[in-house]
Amino acid sequence: LPGPPFTHQQTPRKMVFYGQTSCEQDTERYLDVVKYVFSCYKKEVPLVINTMGWVKGEGLLLLIDTIRLLSPSHIVQMDVCDWKAMPPLTPEHVHFSAGLHTKGKQQSKCKQLGAGCVEGWKYSEGEDMSAPQHKLLYVHPEFPRAGVAGEARVHSGILRDMSILGYLGHLQSPDIGAVLPLHSLVPYQVPFNAVALRVIHTDVAPSNIMYAVNASWVGLCCIPEEVRCQTDGPVLLTQTPICDCLGFGIVRGVDMEKKLYHILTPVPPENLRLVNCLLLGNIAIPNCVLVGQQGIEGEIPYVTSDYNYSI
Repeated sequence: LPGPPFTHQQTPRKMVFYGQTSCEQDTERYLDVVKYVFSCYKKEVPLVINTMGWVKGEGLLLLIDTIRLLSPSHIVQMDVCDWKAMPPLTPEHVHFSAGLHTKGKQQSKCKQLGAGCVEGWKYSEGEDMSAPQHKLLYVHPEFPRAGVAGEARVHSGILRDMSILGYLGHLQSPDIGAVLPLHSLVPYQVPFNAVALRVIHTDVAPSNIMYAVNASWVGLCCIPEEVRCQTDGPVLLTQTPICDCLGFGIVRGVDMEKKLYHILTPVPPENLRLVNCLLLGNIAIPNCVLVGQQGIEGEIPYVTSDYNYSI
């Protein structure tokens, strides 16, 4: 929490590569990912859950789903000055409200007359009275424009690029003073038939899959099934798996003759042996990695200034 994330990156205990900066297009997979990661939590230490800032419309409903799924003991809700679109997420509100994919408990027909009603709510017969109850800590700022999401998207993009650059910094040797350009580092060679491949965020024709994978940021993942291929590959998955992600890499080249991916990654070799799946999402390599490499003469690979913006 103290300071920008790119300054103190750590290897997570459990990680899934979602592959998109927003879960708007596939909220069901988002909840499946949350369940999968949360299943690793053994409750031996307190857990802080950092939710998204998407709290309007379907985002609020998805937040209710997430709260119902994770049953937190406390919720800290930071309000925005002069904005009343989001209700206080009290236990009663979460209990009775429908989420995006979950249903709320039905309220019994009870008028708020005081008699026979507990704070205006009444549980019907047979209903579970022991529903998880959280404590709501409601923070209301007194200064104007607090929490206004004006440049949040721009800032999050910059921080994401910084995180990727910080991660790629682990490719550098700690002994050398000068920073080596990425094109001078020796990549791993991975046979096509050793790893399964999946593009998460869009449909790509099999004939174009290598164009999509080349010069891309990929999640290095481990699926429980053994990757079997009768040919030299590539092995294409028909569905996006919910599986462990062990780290990330750049596919810096594809050798179609030798059927090899060339991958740069700081993931240690003992973990790379477990990787049998490459997931490609909608996360781009920062522009500065492509245009700021030292020692390149002539045209920069994968970069063009002759681009028709009308296409």
